[in-house]
Amino acid sequence: MIPERMVNGAVLAGLLVVPLWAMVANEPFTITLATRAVIFALAAVGLNIALGLGGLVSLGHAVFFGLGGYAMGILAHHAQTYTPLMEWPFLIEGTKSMPVIWLVAMVTSALAALVIGLLSLRTTGVYFIMITLAFGQMFYYFAISWAKYGGEDGLSIYVRNGFPGLNTLVPIQFYGLCFGILCLVLVLNAALARSPFGLALNASRQMPTRVETVGLDPMRLKLVAFVISGTITGLAGALFADLNRFVSPTMFSWQMSGEIMIFVILGGVARLFGPVVGAVVFVALEHFLGGLSDYWHIYLGLLLLLIVLFARGGIVGLLSGRERTHD
Repeated sequence: MIPERMVNGAVLAGLLVVPLWAMVANEPFTITLATRAVIFALAAVGLNIALGLGGLVSLGHAVFFGLGGYAMGILAHHAQTYTPLMEWPFLIEGTKSMPVIWLVAMVTSALAALVIGLLSLRTTGVYFIMITLAFGQMFYYFAISWAKYGGEDGLSIYVRNGFPGLNTLVPIQFYGLCFGILCLVLVLNAALARSPFGLALNASRQMPTRVETVGLDPMRLKLVAFVISGTITGLAGALFADLNRFVSPTMFSWQMSGEIMIFVILGGVARLFGPVVGAVVFVALEHFLGGLSDYWHIYLGLLLLLIVLFARGGIVGLLSGRERTHD
């Protein structure tokens, strides 16, 4: 078996080497595929904080993914049409600056996660799953009916937003930006898991009664984890919208929530690089099998079934020979 650190290192090296090779070989589409995989991995890392550490099975994380996307779409739309977002009681204009858009996306997603978490965490198990799913559907149908920003047709952005010192229209530069953010979030995730908060959160997932006896509130711990999780997923949504220069209600759909969860399960729940591996495998299957058949999801479903039945630690756990099960 391969040590998990070596698996993680190989994944990281692959994410560096493949886009660089594509740049040298003049294969910009390969760089775009890698960028897509990195952004999906970022969204899945966000979910993994709630699912892997907190045991929160959320089927509504597309809410945060979509909010991040619409934060980008709305701000960029008003910037490209030279119309203010708000004129009274104070003037708010659109922007094409990525750092500002990311900040708005993260704050919006964090606030939404706080409200949804306060309501959803009053329940557990299947009821929690259904409440988060219901919130996702509410936002999905609201976006469809929001005619001002395209309704079900979505909203197109003509030029990718800017980042100081970079030409984001160059595929390798935009990829480097997304890859750098993913690395920072992975470092944050690793530090969080080893911190007193992460240890308490893990304990509240396994033994909430014992956590309460030492004076900690399991619900508060899970709420903080849910907010952090939603914030990261919202950032991924803003990057995804910028990659496509398009945002639509499908970013809020339950299928998107399911795909983000699939990334985590494929790679390995609670594994640091599990969501990254899962996202890369998903994008690879979508690209190579999707070109052969419209029914490539059959093979994805078969792979997911095999992982769930025979490799509870996901692909990373299978390679490293270590399982990590969760209740």
